Amino acid sequence: MEARAAARYVRISPSKVRIVIDLIRGKSVDEALAILRHVPRVASEAISKVVRSAVANAENNLDANRDDLYVAEAYADEGPTMKRYHPRQRGQAFPILKRSSHITVVVRTKEG
Repeated sequence: MEARAAARYVRISPSKVRIVIDLIRGKSVDEALAILRHVPRVASEAISKVVRSAVANAENNLDANRDDLYVAEAYADEGPTMKRYHPRQRGQAFPILKRSSHITVVVRTKEG
């Protein structure tokens, strides 16, 4: 059994999110939340919300036991990019790309 949760249009760059996601992939849910609680990155807060949502989906919709769940898949896709421009010397304009992410977490029950 698997349950998934997604957070879309999160205003963090996908490359910053992927650094934190790589730490929790394959871990049990409680271990993943403990890791996210102690990682000093902004993305860890958004990812922990998605993990908790996926666990709640598994418990409520599939009657799964929280102790049997682990993070099977976790990935961050690129969302839309807001384009802004910063004025520079001699009338130039430098682009600023404000990137966003779609964070998806899939939890499964351990077999056995």
